[in-house]
Amino acid sequence: MDSAERVDGPAVERWTRATVHPDMWVDPADDPREDEAEGVDERSALLAALRHFRLTLEMKCAGLDAEQMARRAVPPSTMSLLGLVRHMAEDERHFRRLAGEDLPRIYRTAEDRDGDWNGAVADPAVVDDAWRRWRAERERTDRFIEGFADLGTRTAGGDPLRDILLMQITEYARHCGHADLLRERVDGRVGQ
Repeated sequence: MDSAERVDGPAVERWTRATVHPDMWVDPADDPREDEAEGVDERSALLAALRHFRLTLEMKCAGLDAEQMARRAVPPSTMSLLGLVRHMAEDERHFRRLAGEDLPRIYRTAEDRDGDWNGAVADPAVVDDAWRRWRAERERTDRFIEGFADLGTRTAGGDPLRDILLMQITEYARHCGHADLLRERVDGRVGQ
C-alpha cells in the first residue's frame, strides 16, 4: 500500500475507479463534494464551499505515490501536488494567524520563505507528514470557526471572520486549478 492510499483510505478507490464518464474522477451522483447547502444560510454556503475545495485537493492527489506527489510542474517552478498540500497546511494555519492567533510557521522560515514548496521531496514520510499536518490544521481551523456564532464578528486580528473565510476559499479555489494541471502532468488525468 503506497503513502497516498494510507492517507486517503477507502476514498482512493472510490476517487480513482473508472466511471461512466472517463474524464471524470467519480460519477456526478457519487461526487463527495456535492452538498445540500444550496439556498441555505451564508455560513452553511461558505463552509460547503470550503469543504468542496478541500475535497477537490484530496481527489486530485488520490492514488499517487511519493514521487508523483513531489513531481515539479515546469522548471523553474517548484510547484508540485505535495507542495500544494504543504502550502495549504501553512495557509490553514495562516487563516488563524490573520484572525489574531500567534502561531509559528510550519514549513516556511526566514531563510527559506518557500519551505512549503522546496521541502516537498519524493519521500513517503514527507508525504505522510504533509497530509497529517494539513488535516490537523484543517481541523483546528474548523474548531476556530465554530467558536464564532456570527461570521460578521471581528476577530482579534480586526477583520470580520467572513472576510478571512472568503480569502481561504479563494486560496483553495486558485490552488485547485493548479492541482488540475499538476495531476494532468503526472498521469494525464483530467476532469471535474
